[in-house]
Amino acid sequence: MPDFRSFRALRYEASTDLKEVLAPPYDVLSESDVKRLHRRDPHNICRVDMPAGHDYDEAAELLWSWVKSGDMVLDAEDALTIYRLRFTDATGEAREITGVLGALEVVNPQADLGDHISADTPGVLPHERVTPKASTDRLELTRATKTNLSPVWGLSLANGLTAALAAEGERLGAVEFEGVVHQVERITDPTRIEAIRAIIADDDVLIADGHHRYGVAQIYRDEVRQATGRTDTDAEYTLAFVNELVEDQLSIEAIHRLYSDISADDLRERLGGFFTFAPVEELSSATLAEMVDLERLVLVWPDGEAEWLIPIPGAFEALRELDGVWLETALDGLEVDVEYQHGLEAVQECLEDGDYTAAVLIR
Repeated sequence: MPDFRSFRALRYEASTDLKEVLAPPYDVLSESDVKRLHRRDPHNICRVDMPAGHDYDEAAELLWSWVKSGDMVLDAEDALTIYRLRFTDATGEAREITGVLGALEVVNPQADLGDHISADTPGVLPHERVTPKASTDRLELTRATKTNLSPVWGLSLANGLTAALAAEGERLGAVEFEGVVHQVERITDPTRIEAIRAIIADDDVLIADGHHRYGVAQIYRDEVRQATGRTDTDAEYTLAFVNELVEDQLSIEAIHRLYSDISADDLRERLGGFFTFAPVEELSSATLAEMVDLERLVLVWPDGEAEWLIPIPGAFEALRELDGVWLETALDGLEVDVEYQHGLEAVQECLEDGDYTAAVLIR
């Protein structure tokens, strides 16, 4: 069963203006986003999570200098953290997604798992492959800081987690970003913590986002095991946000792909082995709805031109119908950097900056 534990969290000092120091996840930030966040505040978390010049040792020194100065404070006792996201969805309906942040056991879902888990026991399940190239940055940062700076997002298949998180904990702070109110609350009551742990341990946790982070956690755990000869250190766990896999706790929108370090000809040639191309007459928000109706993706070039990516019959026959899986398969083995971005306008702005070869819009 997946073990999920409370722990002593590192948090910003209570009087901190959260709007100034928080940042979106590292894997949706463009280079211009990172520069802007670095300038926003000397304590913005992006300075550690995305350090200038990829200087991870400097990032670690900066993080622990904040702890020394009191700008960040370690919890006095073990806790879980309720995390609520409140927003209005595309249909105009008020929504709330509620989950819990804690320490999730690091297991090897597709390997010999020893005493941790067996094939008949609930565990932690992936839904996409992890590429070593994309994991290098996170691994170096973890080695230097010895800290989980970004959570894995897991979906619990167990029943009752949403209800167990309904009552508010000790409210620590809230911030609004792009129409979403993010609120965090601390739970230290041992009885409530144990009840939440028991629910999550009752069934599988499916990794919805953060596969590379979880893969890094596996590598880092193994390095610590080898260095210490122990299997009971903090490296056996990684930071995770877990919410219940039920319809009203999900709101799924596309995370588009931006490709670089590859020529336009090479990218188009590789995609041509799996898709046929057709011109998109006018790229707009309406195109995103057409993609769903037509079951197509869209390839966008820096000059604004766009082409339909129409799957060749049989090209993805043995695969699940997930656009991310299709693109991973089409580009497997190709030396290419991929970044992620929400929203058509944000993708177009990134392409205009000239740092990317092309983008692919997914459904």
